[in-house]
Amino acid sequence: MVAKSRLHWPLMQNNITRADLDAVIDYLKQDDPILTQSANVRAFEKEWSNWVGVKHSVFLSSGSSANLVTLAAMKELHGGGDIIVPPLTWVSDVAAVLHCGFNPVFVDIDPRTLGMDPKQVLEKITSRTRAVFLTHILGYNALTRELVEELARRKIPLIEDVCESHGATFEGKRLGSIGWASNFSFYYAHHLSTIEGGMVCTNDEELYETVRMFRAHGLVRELDSQARKEAYWKKHPDLNSEFIFTYPAYNFRSTELNAIIGRNQLKRLDDIVKKRTDNLVYFLKNLNPTAYQTDFAVEGSSNYAFTLILKQPDEKLCERVMATLKDNGIEFRRGTSGGGNQLRQPYLRRIMPHEEWKKFPRTDHVHFFGFYIGNYPTLEKSKIKDLCDLLNSLVTKTSAAA
Repeated sequence: MVAKSRLHWPLMQNNITRADLDAVIDYLKQDDPILTQSANVRAFEKEWSNWVGVKHSVFLSSGSSANLVTLAAMKELHGGGDIIVPPLTWVSDVAAVLHCGFNPVFVDIDPRTLGMDPKQVLEKITSRTRAVFLTHILGYNALTRELVEELARRKIPLIEDVCESHGATFEGKRLGSIGWASNFSFYYAHHLSTIEGGMVCTNDEELYETVRMFRAHGLVRELDSQARKEAYWKKHPDLNSEFIFTYPAYNFRSTELNAIIGRNQLKRLDDIVKKRTDNLVYFLKNLNPTAYQTDFAVEGSSNYAFTLILKQPDEKLCERVMATLKDNGIEFRRGTSGGGNQLRQPYLRRIMPHEEWKKFPRTDHVHFFGFYIGNYPTLEKSKIKDLCDLLNSLVTKTSAAA
């Protein structure tokens, strides 16, 4: 039996290092340093684009603001309608759909990726579908060749939420480079952190320019394209060219300090991704496959947190798992990403049909019998093995009690 609190294990660890802070301090030591959005933001956007494999990136204040700006741009460019979304995701994905006046259409998950079931996605597409907003959950790739090709054939834009999955790949390409748009979060415990921050990535120049304006009050002066700027100036000669507001937009700009941290962290991101993935593989390898799900689609993954999901809806084992984790100082979240089935949340119960969550049994299983546990590059293999041994011991005890 593992001693109580021996495995003191927080859910997240601060991803900001001394080297990151020193880079900020060095910048602040300059004479009259610029603090608001400027050259470092531009440099970070370019470096991030190169790393992901896209033409354009826009740095924002959070991953949630990236979600919202992307959907706002979608509405302006393609009009209203339905957005296909998962019930297992972070609240800001669904919230962005609602805030921008779209109708969310939900699709149950594939248990091996925790992302939307590709077959169900294609079945839900109608003439009202404006986009598929797919979340790559906790580092797993949720794309298939059939899904990517069929969406392209039907001219349905794919939006990738890669907030928890920096560096994960699909057929050798980094997630976030496949869709019409992609969103990243740089929250303090993510693979790469800017304390708070987010990014919108795309190869579509019109979307890129629209997002740039939506990030900063809808201002035309935010455009990269001189030709686009001049077109607006010509169309609105009665306005000051520095103050033409194209959209009723937002202020989601970030700062030079956040960008400096991001640029510094990007230098070691590949190593971080490898360590997190190695940790996940080791964790799943040492779990009892008769009681816990171990057949996740790990190829190309970039794990944010350990996924611990019971294979069967076993209430007794579930209670043992939660009690044991708490007793040993192991922080966890029940329901995995976003707390489980979003359709059970008050904000959706108010607008969706009664007991809509019952239509999504795979997500509901994760809601009640799934957890995530912290994974970070500094974890020792011996500590991961101790955790697995502890969890496996509960299976024997539960069987004996039955």
